[in-house]
Parts: sequence; C-alpha cells; structure tokens
Amino acid sequence: MRVAIYGRNFDKRFKEFVEKFFEILHKNNVELIIHDKFHEFLVRLINLKGESISTFSKHNEIKGEVDLLFSIGGDGTILDAITFVRDSNIPIVGINAGRLGFLASIGKDEIESALNAILLKEYSIEERTLIKFESSSNLFSEFPYGLNEITIQKVDSAMITVHAYIDGEFLNTYWADGLLVSTPTGSTAYSLSVGGPIIIPGSGNFIISPISPHNLTVRPIVLPDSSTLKLKLESRALNYIASLDHRSIMIKNTEEITITKAEFKIQLIKLNNTSFYKTLRNKLMWGLDKRN
Repeated sequence: MRVAIYGRNFDKRFKEFVEKFFEILHKNNVELIIHDKFHEFLVRLINLKGESISTFSKHNEIKGEVDLLFSIGGDGTILDAITFVRDSNIPIVGINAGRLGFLASIGKDEIESALNAILLKEYSIEERTLIKFESSSNLFSEFPYGLNEITIQKVDSAMITVHAYIDGEFLNTYWADGLLVSTPTGSTAYSLSVGGPIIIPGSGNFIISPISPHNLTVRPIVLPDSSTLKLKLESRALNYIASLDHRSIMIKNTEEITITKAEFKIQLIKLNNTSFYKTLRNKLMWGLDKRN
C-alpha cells in the first residue's frame, strides 16, 4: 500500500499519537508520500525518517500514485487536502488533531484501531458533493470548488445587496452583511452558525443563508443541488470578499457569480463503527443531561 499524508502543524501534546501512527504504518510496510511542508515539520518534531518516504507539493504528484490520503489536523485541514485530491478519486481519511472534527472524525485514542481497520480494508466510501464557483472575471480559476460553502461578505460597515436567481427565476434581493451557500457537508460548519439547518450528506441539497439580514423575515432556504444559482452584486462599496471554503479573495461589486454542483465528488473513508448521526450526537452533545 502507498498512501499520501497531508497535515498542518499541531500541538506537541499530539506528538505521541502521531509517533504511534507512523510506527503502525512502518510495521505494515506502507509507503509514504508526505506533503513537503508537513514533512519538514514532522522531521523537526518526531525526527521522522525512512527509506520508504518521499514528498509531494502539487496535486498531480499524487494522482494515480496512492491508494488513499491521510489528513492530520482538523476539518480545515481536510478542506486544504481536497485541493490536492481534486477529481482523482483518492479517498481521504481524517485524523483529528484539532477541536470539533465533523470530517476529521478519528480521534487520537482511536488511531490504532482505525489504522488496523483501514489496513484490513474494513471500511466503506462515502461520497460528498462539492460546490462550484464561476464568475464573470474567472475567479478561483485554479480550483473553483469547495466542500463546505461559498460566501459573499461585506468589506466595511456598509451592508451589501445581493440579487439571487434560481434557474433563471428571481428569488430575492438580500440586504445583509453577506450571503452563504452551503453543501450538506457545510451545513454543520459556518452555515450552522448563521442559523442554517443541518442537512444529511447525500441528500442532494444546497442551503442559501443570509448573514445578519436587515430584514428579519428572510430565512435560510433549501434548494435541490441540481439548481443553478446566479448572484448579482450591488453596493455603495467597490469591493466584496468572496470565500470558497478557507480561500478568500477581494471581488468587485460588478461581478456576476454562478453557483452549481461540481462535476465530481470527494470520497471520504467511513469506518464501519461510525455514522453521521453518531457524530452529531457526540460533537454537538445532543441528549447530554447535565443534571447527571
């Protein structure tokens, strides 16, 4: 087996678990190709070395070359990782060295059992829809896809105006601090914090949520992900901020943005003892009775 590894710098308290992670892979003769910057960090932290280790820095260096990719960090690290996986169908495994971890669901105490299951191929593949961003100025042209959401937000104190159309039909004019369009995967991220509903992965929907709307009767709306959403911007300000997951750029108020479902999906490895509902209960502490 040959695997890619991507990660961010993590707290030293996670060091012993990462050492265990690499020890198990080494014992099972797994070949490693590690993102170059993360490799430098691991060499400093745990003195990582070995003849079966190489590095990569670009997405085309792992396409067709690895069986899966381990992401070590939080959910944000997985959002980074998809820019390397892209449409290669390389499954992603999330090792949680962060905080909440909806996507990076394998905790530090589960690393050994999770790795053993993965090496024995005792898992299933879960496909996640991505969202595509197209604009009149060809923004995010290098990789115009996101796993969680697209947001359009104000730069200064002035509210912004966004005219929204679904499949060519006018939906609404939003006067707000911003507008967020989320996938089901992103429904437990930024969308949740602005009042959007939780959507089950694979349900085939997008969520449009205003950010601090100036009309309190305007609420989030769920639409089929087969829809084409067009946004026309208007504001006294000259610029907006457009974000695609963790990547942000400044855009002009003359932009027209088209949002659709991506032509491909991202594959996440799902262990047989996990489920989305179990993750919801654990991460959001549903059903926890503090009286006990």
